[in-house]
Amino acid sequence: MRPMRRRDLDAVAAIERSIYPFPWTRGNFADSLLAGHDAWIFEIEIEESPQLIGYAVVMWLPDEVHLLNLSVAAPMQGRGYGREMLQWLMRDASGRGARGMLLEVRPSNSPALALYRSTGFEPIGVRRGYYPAEGGREDAQVLFRQLER
Repeated sequence: MRPMRRRDLDAVAAIERSIYPFPWTRGNFADSLLAGHDAWIFEIEIEESPQLIGYAVVMWLPDEVHLLNLSVAAPMQGRGYGREMLQWLMRDASGRGARGMLLEVRPSNSPALALYRSTGFEPIGVRRGYYPAEGGREDAQVLFRQLER
């Protein structure tokens, strides 16, 4: 993993467009960098060349972090990379003083919901009409997990 940089934004936005019907824009990622959010690139070496497998954006709050985006490139999904990325993010945040992690997830995103629930996230609320969806809006399930200190 390494910090996301401006030169990564085209590749990140391309992955985002390929995996979501309502993706973040390149501008959303650029704004996150400008706002000082943690933005991470996760790569693996394939034939001695780094390949982007996923990325994450985390916003720091006073004593917790808000996971804004955690995504794995389509060809790399289903291989455990999302879990590894999430576990790394939790260790990093905990090591820097965060006591918990908050996130929103679409109830229709079964793989993401299963990942979060299996790593100790608990539902704490619902944000009505949070996500754009075909024919309207979709609620977000709000999840939280205490981080180990």
